[in-house]
Amino acid sequence: ECGKSFGWSSSLLRHQVIHTGEKPYECSECGQSFRWTSSLIHHQKMHRREKPSECLECGQSFTKSSSLIRHQKIHRGEKPYECLECGQSFTKSWSLMRHQKIH
Repeated sequence: ECGKSFGWSSSLLRHQVIHTGEKPYECSECGQSFRWTSSLIHHQKMHRREKPSECLECGQSFTKSSSLIRHQKIHRGEKPYECLECGQSFTKSWSLMRHQKIH
């Protein structure tokens, strides 16, 4: 589909979910679905209250302090995700990834 090749069939299968949009791993607490088991495990830490870092501005919690620091830039109006092609900046990483598809 995208032309990428992999040395291991398991790597190809893991990559293909990006194209299918499949999210087979579901949180039993809230029903949210994820592409990767690692994302589900990370998410489940939120339910177990493993939240060492909480934003005082909006109350959103993070399991990593680095994620909180990056998040707080949004409240300050900073746009930490910059396109290396054209220099346009974004507040969210997914906005940058969507933008990069135009280049």
